[in-house]
Amino acid sequence: MKAFVAGATGETGRRIVAELVRRDIPVRALVRNLDRARDLLPPQAELVTGDVLQPDSLPEAIGDSTIVLCATGAQPSLDPTRPYKVDLEGTKHLVDAARDKGIQQFVLVSSLCVSQFFHPLNLFWLVLYWKKQAEEYLQTSGLTYTIVRPGGLKNEDSASPIIMRSADSLFEGSIPRAKVARVCVEALFCPDARNKIVEIVAKADAPKTEIAQLFAGVG
Repeated sequence: MKAFVAGATGETGRRIVAELVRRDIPVRALVRNLDRARDLLPPQAELVTGDVLQPDSLPEAIGDSTIVLCATGAQPSLDPTRPYKVDLEGTKHLVDAARDKGIQQFVLVSSLCVSQFFHPLNLFWLVLYWKKQAEEYLQTSGLTYTIVRPGGLKNEDSASPIIMRSADSLFEGSIPRAKVARVCVEALFCPDARNKIVEIVAKADAPKTEIAQLFAGVG
């Protein structure tokens, strides 16, 4: 197994890279700025330059990777086309490149409530809407996929157990990014994670359950 991580220098992406390294999985991290990436990512990660908005850069960047994890996302900006470009077009470019490369599994970090068009987050240039379109593109790509929809993302980890449900079952809650990273990486080892959409939050009063069991419990 060799992992390719897009969005590797983002808050969630860098935690996915760290979790892969912790589990001794070789990782290629897609970055736009090598100097910035060296400051943010563990030295064990192989840094490759490219951009999901530049599809010609992706085949070489993916290289000999066997799995892809995508944690890209548009940053808040005044550009109304940014979520469309990054969250939809960029993901489509990555899905196409992964399919051409014969990637074994594609893990996509999406978001809770993507099916709710009138959600307040869609005031940010329809960001949830474009994420949902990207999910559907991945689902129809022929690739083996796992789509992870986390609740509100927190930078600080916590001891609160993870709650995992099927698509469009959770509508509120938050979760530390480190737990999102663990779910994404665990999905690579769980047959029950394949071709599923899962929604995750963390709650202090939830029963503590292994991630593999959580995947098994989602239909």
